[in-house]
Amino acid sequence: MKTLMRLVLIGIVLAVVVIAAMLWVPVQYTPAQALTEPASAITAARGEYVMRTANCMACHTADDGQPFAGGRKIESPLGIIYSTNITPDKDTGIGHYSLDEFRASLYDGLRKDGAHLYPAMPYENLRFLSEADVQAMYQYFMHEVPAVNNKVPETALKFPFNQRWGLRAWNMLVLKEVEFKPVSDDAQINRGAYLVQGPTHCGACHSPRNSLMAQDGVSADHAAFLTGGEVDGWSVPDLRGKDSVSAQWSTQQMAHYLATGRNDYATSVGEMSLVVEHSLQYLTAEDNLAIAAYLTHLTGSSEVGTLSAQSPTAPTETERLLTSADPAMSLGARLYIDNCGGCHAVDGRGAPEIFPALDGNALVTAGSPTGLIHVILHGAQLPSTELRPEALRMQGHAWRLSDEEVAELATFVRQGWHNQASGVTAGEVKPLR
Repeated sequence: MKTLMRLVLIGIVLAVVVIAAMLWVPVQYTPAQALTEPASAITAARGEYVMRTANCMACHTADDGQPFAGGRKIESPLGIIYSTNITPDKDTGIGHYSLDEFRASLYDGLRKDGAHLYPAMPYENLRFLSEADVQAMYQYFMHEVPAVNNKVPETALKFPFNQRWGLRAWNMLVLKEVEFKPVSDDAQINRGAYLVQGPTHCGACHSPRNSLMAQDGVSADHAAFLTGGEVDGWSVPDLRGKDSVSAQWSTQQMAHYLATGRNDYATSVGEMSLVVEHSLQYLTAEDNLAIAAYLTHLTGSSEVGTLSAQSPTAPTETERLLTSADPAMSLGARLYIDNCGGCHAVDGRGAPEIFPALDGNALVTAGSPTGLIHVILHGAQLPSTELRPEALRMQGHAWRLSDEEVAELATFVRQGWHNQASGVTAGEVKPLR
């Protein structure tokens, strides 16, 4: 017993020492990387482009708020986090930040006063930003963005998550190296890798989370990187596996999806629509193609892709059922004919760039059906982009279908044609209504 008590006391003392160290030892800032480009390449225009690539505006602009003035509610597993004001206002924004302090917010998740930002700010990924891109962003925010005096609500998470000093230990365990490392001899693939791993922070959504709630890998050196995740109850598709959309779509189709939120096979929904609207549509065609090339490279698949939305195929059992007028037809099939068949067709292949194919759709066959249920209940809208300005919208069916009917319809779609996903219950629908 005395030995046990002694060990407990030692453990308590060590814990106190560690906590004291984290509270009193000065915060360590990651130094700047070597600048490998001439000063003439570091411009505010370039900074604006990097900002678009990193999707800063979407998170740091509240609904009906001024651009970058913060206050947007970000739902997290820990509670609501309010985004910060990143305009150059000296009282409520970042107007008093030096370049080094600005870099620290991107690389280390640190405010000017040394307090830790919550990792809703994707500094796990932004650590890969080159020094030239960091300095260009600093020029843009300090000289081109209008200052807005807007004091945002204070983030107030429950204990112990309201203790920001605890993030110092989290950072020590989670944060990896800073400098981006080339992954190929191909310049296009390297550019795509830099964009995916760094500014576009794809892994923040498309990588699973580990026991520390950190991304399970921030580069292709980690097996779980980009193998799928979950955001606000929506399943986020795998971009890396042999059965992923990156393996099934051609590089050109992937690039077109990034720029427009649509291609011959699918349309964007949920958070991805916001990413397309506020970020990816502003990238050059070369950069979107580089991202697509890198994702294709990760799967080891061919350029051609394995899907062909236009080619005719032999009718499936589902297609024969839907065209049979059988009075014994299941409720799910009848609901599909009444509510979905007019757009998505009896073959489940929809119409390219307008109505997404349901046969083989990653959202439809995801391990969790919540994304599909959400779309059936509440509908979805495509973003308006320069290349495809039509903001097409699918109506929601919550007003006309019961929980049981939505479950039957979702089950039919998840198991129709070539799909082989699990069924859906009314109990899974009710919380999402």
